[in-house]
Amino acid sequence: MAKIRTRFAPSPTGRMHVGNLRTALYAYLIAKHEGGDFILRIEDTDQEREVEGAVDIIYRTLKETGLEHDEGPDKDGGVGPYIQSERQKQGIYLEYAKKLIDKGEAYYCFCDECRLKTLVTEFEGKTISRYDKHCLHLSKEEVEANLAAGKPYVIRQNNPEEGTTTFSDELYGDITVPNIELDDMILIKSDGFPTYNFANVVDDHLMNITHVVRGNEYLSSSPKYNRLYEAFGWEVPTYIHCPLITNEDHQKLSKRSGHSSFEDLLEQGFLTEAIINFVALLGWSPEDNREIFSLQELIEAFDYHNISKSPAVLDMTKLKWMNGEYIKAMDDEKFYEMALPYIREVVGDKMDAKKIAAMVKTRIEVFPDIKEQIDFLAAVPEYDIAMYTHKKMKTNAENSLQLLKEVLPVLEAQESFDNDSLFAALSAFGKEHEYKTGFVMWPLRTAVSGKQATPGGATELMSILGKDETLARIEAAIAKLENA
Repeated sequence: MAKIRTRFAPSPTGRMHVGNLRTALYAYLIAKHEGGDFILRIEDTDQEREVEGAVDIIYRTLKETGLEHDEGPDKDGGVGPYIQSERQKQGIYLEYAKKLIDKGEAYYCFCDECRLKTLVTEFEGKTISRYDKHCLHLSKEEVEANLAAGKPYVIRQNNPEEGTTTFSDELYGDITVPNIELDDMILIKSDGFPTYNFANVVDDHLMNITHVVRGNEYLSSSPKYNRLYEAFGWEVPTYIHCPLITNEDHQKLSKRSGHSSFEDLLEQGFLTEAIINFVALLGWSPEDNREIFSLQELIEAFDYHNISKSPAVLDMTKLKWMNGEYIKAMDDEKFYEMALPYIREVVGDKMDAKKIAAMVKTRIEVFPDIKEQIDFLAAVPEYDIAMYTHKKMKTNAENSLQLLKEVLPVLEAQESFDNDSLFAALSAFGKEHEYKTGFVMWPLRTAVSGKQATPGGATELMSILGKDETLARIEAAIAKLENA
């Protein structure tokens, strides 16, 4: 069997869309699962849509995600150039388009915009344009005269109008379409650049690509690709068309969603490893329904036959859960480094950031959650004294006031204010007064945090706040309850 060769061929038009990242990931996994090659090719034939800096985004994303390419613009494997605009300058696409013209499989078209507009029709509520093969019937002399006169032209594929074309996809099986549905698509544009549809066929063949991974929106174009392969007498690659990715409302994922690109997700506090793991499951599932995978484990487990044809939902709730699992498993020091900017934003350098990081690590799903978790450390928010009432702890505003007054001298006398020492002192206080632990801790935690839920218990919070701040907050709570 020939060595598996897959390619990722993005257009440099901006941020890396989640769908493009999945295409890159699946192409990488298919190649690496079989010990094959993963090729990077930059498809910049649509010069008008190119965004400055987008090529750098492609390289950076592949590096950050670990999808290392074996060949590409920066790694010549002998079948370059790997940038389509450079290939166009070498005349590769025009050369192959002319070969099709010689075979009668393509032709020059000199129709101007005015004439093409007359071919636009309404069909089933949609505006469609179908070329009528007008220029196919020009004589050789007429074509040569137009070319000699410098008349603008495109080169079109000559598709038959009778019969059918069948192509095979690994997920969808054999698909047959009537040839009458195949428009004579443009291969070379009037600016001399190839269209995406033509360039990717030529390049995939010349780069020995064995498996083509792309979104299922290209299914309708595949018959035209097949006819090009057949016209050249080339072997057709294995097609793998991946399902559509939708948002939670089952609509196509768009930039307006706010999380359609890899960069969006990074900015929202998601970890690269979690994103890759999650994206792998957008349309693919392993035999054992396992959900947490490292990249190496994905390489070992990935079987493209298990890709679904059904649309995949980008479920943000699941992504957050998965990210939380990765955070829990993260090395403590690495977590601290990543959490530090969020902690400093709330408390500055007034408190022990390492203690805060350790407190929140198992309680967040994305890093920005940290700010909401610890906002009370900066200042006690306004709260209702009803929070002191807890049926299970048997506390209410009245007995909480009494408790806080009783415990204040104990804390004032406490020299060591670390978590263990505070817990020991308050446990001894509870035993002395025959109070259950919850009866002591609930009013204290409420007093120092002003929140219904906190990432740590009363003594953990007090050790972070420090003695002076803790006492000040308890005194303020006493005053609040007395005034009420």
